[in-house]
Amino acid sequence: MSSELADAGERGTLDIDQSVLRKIVEHAADQAPGTRHRSRTVAGLGVGGDAGPSAKISSGSGGLDVRLNLALSYPSPIRSTVADVRERITRDLDRLTGQQVRSLSVDVDALQGDRVPDSPRVQ
Repeated sequence: MSSELADAGERGTLDIDQSVLRKIVEHAADQAPGTRHRSRTVAGLGVGGDAGPSAKISSGSGGLDVRLNLALSYPSPIRSTVADVRERITRDLDRLTGQQVRSLSVDVDALQGDRVPDSPRVQ
């Protein structure tokens, strides 16, 4: 019996769940300068807490298709901020999982300034 291990590719398979890939994408986007968390609201009223970037992942033979929704700081250079987010996501997915991004769609769905919104008033 040999004490040497077989090549990693010959010992079995590695499957990475899409929920793990989604977390990597959301974390990479959240770490990029200029991204923000959205305040949670119902009917325009703050309900506490916040929500960070959200992603949907699908995979095919050509790589991963990523759709990302995020909020950015206002004012901010949107194009360069999104370019940085794309680069971080692509780099982190490759570095952590070895998987390549085939397409990466980014939807900026909110711009948020640093000003804290006024509390709702009842008149």
